[in-house]
Amino acid sequence: MEWLALVLFAVIFIFLLAGFPVAFTLAGASLLFALVANLFGAFDMAFLQSIPNRIFGIMSNQTLIAVPLFVFMGIMLEQSRIAENLLQTMDEVMRGIKGGLGIAVILVGMLLAASTGIVGATVVTMGLLALPTMLKQGYCPKIASGTICASGTLGQIIPPSIVLILLGDVLSSSYQQAQLNQGIFSPEALSVGDLFIGALLPGMLLVVLYMLYVFYKAMTRPDLIPNNVGQPVAPGLLLRVIKSMIPPLALILVVLGSILGGFATPTEAASLGALGALILASLNRQLSMGRLNVVMRNTLQVTSMIFLIFIGAAFFSLVFRGLGGDDLITELLTDLPGGVFTAMLIVMALMFVLGFFLDFIEITYVVVPVVAPILLMMGVDPVWLGIMIAINLQTAFLTPPFGFALFYLKGVAPPELKTSDVYKGVIPFIIIQLSVLIMIAIWPGLVTWLPSLIY
Repeated sequence: MEWLALVLFAVIFIFLLAGFPVAFTLAGASLLFALVANLFGAFDMAFLQSIPNRIFGIMSNQTLIAVPLFVFMGIMLEQSRIAENLLQTMDEVMRGIKGGLGIAVILVGMLLAASTGIVGATVVTMGLLALPTMLKQGYCPKIASGTICASGTLGQIIPPSIVLILLGDVLSSSYQQAQLNQGIFSPEALSVGDLFIGALLPGMLLVVLYMLYVFYKAMTRPDLIPNNVGQPVAPGLLLRVIKSMIPPLALILVVLGSILGGFATPTEAASLGALGALILASLNRQLSMGRLNVVMRNTLQVTSMIFLIFIGAAFFSLVFRGLGGDDLITELLTDLPGGVFTAMLIVMALMFVLGFFLDFIEITYVVVPVVAPILLMMGVDPVWLGIMIAINLQTAFLTPPFGFALFYLKGVAPPELKTSDVYKGVIPFIIIQLSVLIMIAIWPGLVTWLPSLIY
């Protein structure tokens, strides 16, 4: 009756596409399948007795406490006009370079990614601030929209990323499960900090390639990217750079430096980040009870949604395992010709396609727990696997017609920006991201070198 597990997966996918709430779909469909399968003797209801322990484990998970703290930090920084000041200053700094505004948008997107870790917030903020300015200066709508969408999705890969925190939690459990299945009863641990360190080089590589693409276009197609070199800059630029860049950079260094230096866990670093965001908002004179109320309410909504999905995913994973789904997927992937290469290729292709329709949280807690233990048992490095998945999902965020970043931007874009311009504009950046994904597949050291050096 293992085929029932695949039917369960397909039914959940169909309900999610129909727009039903993720958490209730995962739990409801799983319970329904469990009851029906139990009537035919294909499911042991004893599996569901683990639900209370699973929920308690989720609520007491020290790693997951970092989620609301980083969400609070990101929303507070979004509300405190730091991005607006950064963009204005970076635009002035880059006026001596062709394509300077586009490069400034990428750099600010990188800093926001390292400050907030929330893709939607970054894309919307940059769309409101940068898109009208780029179009006014004569940028091609395709290049302007593509640059903003791509720089906004850097929050998927540049730490402290919510995606990497959730992936770290899931992969840690999968890694321990894989080692126990192999008879290793003193399993090695995988931490979120490992993924943060492994993501640094690929994230910086993406930023450099984005900037090189914009600079190349500015050099070869001045009709698409205007030349603003030589425009006057108001006096006091150095002071404005210090005032707008030092505070967010200091916050990033405190958060990431405490993790990389081993002084704090990701959860402890997240609390530092939340406190630092409050201090920056106060220094920027943007902290009021009304704004704090908005930030706390939004943080509560996002966190509640994420944790409810965790609970729904617990139901799904138990029922899927009880139906024999784990064994079926193991047989399918291990019996493929080509071994690990073919298995990784199929898993990456599946996640890429699912990323068109599903959010990263859904993929992380529905697909990853099913396939990750099998790939890890086949000898795949857990940090490398995590970064491959993160960049894959980042690419899916950009890919037409359903990429989430495209809808975020279109929702705040001027009416004259066509949807087709947004779709066409992101294609070069999708090619860049797929190229980086291939580079990491060929040279895993791009991910594993830095963690091995630090640890």
